[in-house]
Amino acid sequence: METWGAARYGDPCTGCGFDWSATPDEAVRVVDGLPARFRDLPAGRTGRELHPDLAWTPAAYVSHVTDNLRIWAERLAGARLAGAADVAGYDPDLVAEGRRYLEIAPAAALWSLDHAVAAWTASVTAAVEEGTVLRHATRGIQRAEDIARNNAHDGHHHVWDVTRILQHADIAATTP
Repeated sequence: METWGAARYGDPCTGCGFDWSATPDEAVRVVDGLPARFRDLPAGRTGRELHPDLAWTPAAYVSHVTDNLRIWAERLAGARLAGAADVAGYDPDLVAEGRRYLEIAPAAALWSLDHAVAAWTASVTAAVEEGTVLRHATRGIQRAEDIARNNAHDGHHHVWDVTRILQHADIAATTP
């Protein structure tokens, strides 16, 4: 069984400080706030900055969060609307390669995130209300509440990653 959530990242998350006791409503609020948080971070930046410890740019992280939200919204809708509760994992690096995250225009990534958040919010809210449960191939039982928290953490954590990238860029720009 794959370790996930608080067991993998710590409670609170040892990197970004996410509190895993978040209710589904709190998780939805975190996700609803992601577009504004990501828009605020790269003000005056290219969105293509890099950090030596991270593989992606700010725009690529936005694209990843977007795809993660879409994938989980679709999975919850599949279970809720068609009984398709068995889901497999996916490799985010292969998705990034296939979608060419490093080439996506930052403004387009942010536009796409707005749409993904709206779809995710509708899907997660309905799934929580209906008690939807997925059977993940490597994580086991994933209730809609668990998915809401996992996805909120993913977005929150990647805001932290983008912050680190931009702080690194600031230091690099001022170092002779």
